[in-house]
Formats: sequence, C-alpha cells, structure tokens
Amino acid sequence: MKNIFLSTVFMLSSLGLFSNCTQSKPGVKDTKATTTTAAAVEKEEPAPGDTTVKVAYPPIDKKQYDSLMKRMAHGDTTGKWPVKNTPYPIPGAILPFKRVVAYYGNLYSKKMGILGELPANEMLAKLKGEVKHWEKADPQVPVQPALHYIAVVASGDPGKDKMYRHRMPFKQIDTVLYLAKKAHAIVFLDVQVSLSNIRTELPLLEKYLIMPQVHFGMDPEFSMKDGSLPGKKIGTYDANDINYVSGYLAGLVKKYNLPPKILIVHRFTKKMVTNYQNIKLHPEIQLVMDMDGWGEPDLKEGTWRYFIYNEPVQFTGFKLFYKNDIKKAPHHMLTPEEVLKKKPYPMYIQYQ
Repeated sequence: MKNIFLSTVFMLSSLGLFSNCTQSKPGVKDTKATTTTAAAVEKEEPAPGDTTVKVAYPPIDKKQYDSLMKRMAHGDTTGKWPVKNTPYPIPGAILPFKRVVAYYGNLYSKKMGILGELPANEMLAKLKGEVKHWEKADPQVPVQPALHYIAVVASGDPGKDKMYRHRMPFKQIDTVLYLAKKAHAIVFLDVQVSLSNIRTELPLLEKYLIMPQVHFGMDPEFSMKDGSLPGKKIGTYDANDINYVSGYLAGLVKKYNLPPKILIVHRFTKKMVTNYQNIKLHPEIQLVMDMDGWGEPDLKEGTWRYFIYNEPVQFTGFKLFYKNDIKKAPHHMLTPEEVLKKKPYPMYIQYQ
C-alpha cells in the first residue's frame, strides 16, 4: 500500500479541531474538517447519572455465551478466534449478544462524522435505517444503536496549556445523551489526547462514565507521546495505556454496580497499538479493536487482516466512511452483507 498522510485543521471559535480521520495509508482515514454544531437491557434503566438505583441484570448464560463466541469466529480454523482464556463478562453484557451500530462525530463539525453532519432528527432517522439494514443482514444478532461522540478533540491550536487538544463542554455531552435516549441508543465518549495523556483526560469524564449507558473510546492516532503535533504523524498507545483505561473503567463498574463497559480502541497501523499481547482483559470490560481505516474495499481488507485479525484481543469493530470509502475506484462503501464476510464477525460497526 502506497503511503500518504493527510492532515487538515478546521477552526471553531478560533479553536483548531482535527477530524479523527488522518491516515498514513491511502484511503484509510479522512482528515478534512470544517466547523458547524448501558448496556441496554430490555427493562427500564435508571435515569442518567442516577447511581443509587440498583439494577438486577440476569446472570450470563455461559453455554449461550460460548455458542455466540464460536459463531462470532465465523468458521475461523487458525485458533486465533475466538480468543482463548478470555473471562466471562459480568451480568448486563452487550457483546456478543448484540451488535453495536454507532454514528460517530462531533456536534460542532459537519466533517468529523455523520453524528454532526446532519440535523439531529435526520441523523437519528438515518441511524435507524442502518440498524434495520444490519438486522436484516444478520437476523440472528439483535442490533444496539449507539452515538459515538468525540469528547476531547485533537487541535491545531495549542490552547492555554499548549496541549493541542480541546475538551468539549459538558452541555454538549448532555445533548448527545438526550439524543441517544430518543433513539434508545448507548453512548461512547471518545478521547484524542494529543500532547496530554489518557491518565489526565479519562478521570475528567467520570461523572458520565458512571452512567450505565455510557462507554468509552480511545484513539491512538492522536496520542503524541514524542511531542509531535497532532496531524503530523500517527500517534501510539501501548498495552500499558489500554490496561490503565480498562482497569479504571472496571473499578467504576465494581463501585457503582454497573453492567460491563465497552472499550473501543481505534487502530489502522501496527505501531498504533504496541505489545497487544500484554493487554489485560476483565469481566467488567468488553474490549473492541476497531478497524478504523478508510478506503477502497481491498485496502480495508488488508488493514483488517494485518492489524485486527492477526493480532486478536477480544472483540472486533469495523469502520465505514460514507464519503472517504468511495473516493477511489470502485467508489463503493462496503455493505453490511459484505462486512459480514469477515472473520471474525465484527460486533461493533461505526459509521463516519
């Protein structure tokens, strides 16, 4: 694959925000950005933020879980999938009982993803259509809709602390929670740390992460450990960073009697995640390695095979780009039916 790196800054009230779409390989991530605006169970959840209500989730049926994990492997015979010796989740787990289909973006930007590109009601209606398509493509697996919101955005503007990232206001997160409730969706809060670090940024979102319907995403692309500015090169996380996040989230799950948290780790190059074999798994965390690359189908297949399939952790995700996936011939974004040919079956689907 020919190497290309694209990077574009957009300004918001004099703040530079990066699209979560840069990529060192052609057609694997969008970089252009311009400005604009609980584990779901079948019974009533507590109100958002209400941690005093104790929800009794049914115990995990281990036999059913094993069967679904075997199905998820999709006939893989290499022994990689399903991943061996993974812990059974605590009650209330979403995966692999459901497939998550998420809309990604930021309400301030029309170019960072579909979440902020369309008016709210139109966006939710479009998400509902994608959910129905996935349900039709794989009727054996129910679909859980989700909104995946970039809560900390890498920036071309250094800011007062010169960390080149901007934290979105809580009132915007509240808006996303409101929209998610309308769509019976769960929420992911995504973080691009830039010159900051995950140990600083994660705790600042705790008041949302103690809500049963709120999950977390971490983006190695914008973790600039060597001091490079975001957008100049691809960043990285080590297994130690991922273990910190999963341990922190697991602690919240235990303290507040929550269902398991889904942790999304974006990936489209080898160096974005180092020492993957040292990633620790917890009953309280469902860890998804998300193939975050854009481009033509053959290019996405290569990214999937080398960086997701060949380095198994627990669950897998697959990202689809409404615009960037069709930039090059054959100008085709993969359909749910085509994505479902992958081994293993992706259990988290993200649209940008």
